[in-house]
Amino acid sequence: MFNLDRVIIEFDKGLRTLFSQAHSIRAYPDQHLPESHLDEAERHHAANLMRVNHSGEICAQALYQGQALTARDPVVQQKLQHAAREETEHLAWTARRVHELGGHLSVLNPVLYTASLGLGAVAGLLGDKWNLGFLAETEQQVGAHLQSHLEKLPINDEKSRAIVTQMHTDEIGHADMATAMGGAELPTVVAKAMKLGGKIMTNTTYHV
Repeated sequence: MFNLDRVIIEFDKGLRTLFSQAHSIRAYPDQHLPESHLDEAERHHAANLMRVNHSGEICAQALYQGQALTARDPVVQQKLQHAAREETEHLAWTARRVHELGGHLSVLNPVLYTASLGLGAVAGLLGDKWNLGFLAETEQQVGAHLQSHLEKLPINDEKSRAIVTQMHTDEIGHADMATAMGGAELPTVVAKAMKLGGKIMTNTTYHV
């Protein structure tokens, strides 16, 4: 059933996701680690990778919000909202790290947010098992993406690596949760399309 109050709440969340500084309840994963010496090329590369991760969290926030908005089961809604709160922490971690490295956040974030919100809402409308299946597939792909970044980040950039490691742990936990709650396995063609879309997003936001 259409609920105007929920729409207004999610709209407010969207504005805060895009234009307000995110905050973390948990301690920053890198807070006890010293800043490592990085040359200019390493710092630029690390900043770009962390910008990609930040944009990925923008997408994740929007997906979860869209999915929660149209999910039918209140338990599913609560799980999605809990996961979204963890993604908010990821936003805080990655944004701060991008700025520490002298980088900037992607100018494409509003576009990415809007597209992901719509995609999440459609997933929710398909029914909870497909909604959860979409969530599980998304998080599995994000987990693989984060694992690749651990291989790409400068080996001595311990702060960025600590953040990405904790994000990877959280994302795999979200995927496991969605599967345990009955998420359906998505058709191969859908999973491949999602992977292609993710690749386009990461390649673009690395530069802008």
